[in-house]
Amino acid sequence: MAGLDDILAGGLQRGRLILLEGSPGTGKTTISTQFLLQGAEAGERVLYITLSETEEELREGAESHGWTFPPSFTVFELVPPESLLNDNHQQSLLYSSDLELGETTKRIFEIFEQIKPSRIVLDSLSEIRLLAQSSLRYRRQILALKHYFAQQDATVLMLDDLTADMMDKTVHSVAHAVIRLEELSPTYGAERRRLRVLKYRGRRYRGGYHDLVIDTGGIRVFPRLVSAEHRGAFSRESIPVGNAAFDRLIGGGFERGASTLVLGPAGTGKSLLTLSFVKAAVERGENAAMFVFDEELGLLFSRALGLGIDLEAMVAANKLVIEQIDAAELSPGEFSERVRICVERYKARTVVIDSLNGYQAAMPEEQALILHMHELLQYLNRQGVMTFLTVAQHGLVGDMKSPVDVTYLADTVILLRYFEATGRVRRAISVVKKRMGRHEDTIREFRIGHAGITLGIPLTAFQGVLRGVPTLIGEDDELLLD
Repeated sequence: MAGLDDILAGGLQRGRLILLEGSPGTGKTTISTQFLLQGAEAGERVLYITLSETEEELREGAESHGWTFPPSFTVFELVPPESLLNDNHQQSLLYSSDLELGETTKRIFEIFEQIKPSRIVLDSLSEIRLLAQSSLRYRRQILALKHYFAQQDATVLMLDDLTADMMDKTVHSVAHAVIRLEELSPTYGAERRRLRVLKYRGRRYRGGYHDLVIDTGGIRVFPRLVSAEHRGAFSRESIPVGNAAFDRLIGGGFERGASTLVLGPAGTGKSLLTLSFVKAAVERGENAAMFVFDEELGLLFSRALGLGIDLEAMVAANKLVIEQIDAAELSPGEFSERVRICVERYKARTVVIDSLNGYQAAMPEEQALILHMHELLQYLNRQGVMTFLTVAQHGLVGDMKSPVDVTYLADTVILLRYFEATGRVRRAISVVKKRMGRHEDTIREFRIGHAGITLGIPLTAFQGVLRGVPTLIGEDDELLLD
């Protein structure tokens, strides 16, 4: 699990006792099975001691991921058998509820001496805690197990399902490292899982929460993105779009390593405007990536083709990666990972996120959205990527409201508006912010068509265009587009 290894600064330290805790269903068994299979593939003997699940259940769970246990993978059960009449079961299955704690520990030591594994999983501590009946006795038994396995240079992964006593921190002080798994159930959409390393002696691990998913094939962990760790060398040059009028409006073009926010109500052309930027990037010979939250890809392809932008051809030529994102199913950490893959593996130099409204739906709260977007934009900027984000404001004309204010994060803000003039609904564009370089402070009418972006001359004969209900203060014959 590359993501978990990254969080743990390389992985689990050999010969130590590690505690993996979490409620049922958070992925403890899957992680521990992957841990043992990795050891078996490396030629090590591994042992899974189960006090809660049967070997059949473990094997069925492994088969669901496409795994098979090799001969060096041993499962030892300390659970009640299906039938005491089965001679094959009588030698390997015991009633843990009828055993004294010392006898249970003795059986664990016996199977260890028989197998001599280098990796062990003990599932779960809840059974041992119930057998101990007191915190003092429980702690002594855990210490006995720790010292015994340490002398054998065995790496032990102990699982705790937190069903006996969630407040009992006995093993926390004994374990060399503690990893906690959590499951969150949003009001709508699939469950979300995450992990946090509570302690790891002698290691500079990645703190905080990290998203994870359980897929066919195992656990995938997405380390929290830290932009300061990703600094790339690039030239901060200004890249023109190729449309003379628009380039003048924007002040010559967009800078590499800068982010642009396209803000406006629904239907003003935010997505189509960003498509023109993608087209310009591909025509320059660069790779681009689009992450679409709100629109079905087939409809987007059709709309783009109507404007002379063949997205399918770009995808076929490996110049464009376009992904449909389901905010109800995708965690923020997985989304950041997908963006990183496009930038680092695919070498995308232009990235479009359409829109932040859909991205916000994947966030538990607005504050989390701001923090995630800050790290993601900083990462993209430091990689020399030109990033374009769209935000749909509430309302059509008059007082516009944004679901989240990220204007201060963007280097450039392009504002789109509806306005009414001469009995028609028209669209206006203006650049209200640009950190690097000068830009026009004019408001222009614009259209997007087969010829790309068409801009009119500054709307000097109107006042109040940004409010949506302008006042005519001059002649309009030569100002408006036909």
